[in-house]
Amino acid sequence: MDRAPIERTPLVVIKDVSMRYRLNSLDVLALSGINVSVDSGEFLAFVGPSGSGKTSLLNLIGALDRPSSGKVVVGDTEVSSAPASRLAEFRLRKIGFVFQDYNLLPVLTALENVEYVLMLQGVAPDVRRRRANEALVEIGLDGCQNRRPSQLSGGQQQRVAIARALAARPLLILADEPTANLDSATGEALIQSMLTLNRNHGTTFVFSTHDDMVMSHASRIVRLKDGHIVESTAHAIS
Repeated sequence: MDRAPIERTPLVVIKDVSMRYRLNSLDVLALSGINVSVDSGEFLAFVGPSGSGKTSLLNLIGALDRPSSGKVVVGDTEVSSAPASRLAEFRLRKIGFVFQDYNLLPVLTALENVEYVLMLQGVAPDVRRRRANEALVEIGLDGCQNRRPSQLSGGQQQRVAIARALAARPLLILADEPTANLDSATGEALIQSMLTLNRNHGTTFVFSTHDDMVMSHASRIVRLKDGHIVESTAHAIS
């Protein structure tokens, strides 16, 4: 018997978005007329060369920047018009960030780094310790809980960053060039870990990347060039 298709619900809606910024004395158009949505449970990649606008788009979804015009809605929050005081709380509770430079606190252990966001959320100490440990185990870092970032490889540090995002139970995880500083084998293992989280928990992932390997695993590729979407292609996750 054929399996019924999975019904997807839009988690992110971006409508008629443009973004300009000043660079020295120049007016730079980073994004122009962007219309795209991200469904709950997707494993989506924004791709394109440097300067194409993919990181700018991630920053808008994560409420790190505001568009010059248009609307960005994530879940039930219109982040493009929400007050700054509300956006800080939104980022803390709804968005998981994974940056290419890891952004781990060097004086904290892997477990403490994962716990940190939960502490900011006000999670009770025993609960946050359990959730942080579970996230590290699930991402393949059991036994590394008490190591500091300097005692971990680049791939392990990136996994800690993913565990930190996962433990906070966000609406979605945004990953900006997550394999950029990793060798091909480590990058592949990292993406496979993310795929497992996507399949087992329905965690929504949105990447910016120019890595062909990451693209090969994406459920949909949205290609940008010069601030415009030029192609959107869906395919089965490999």
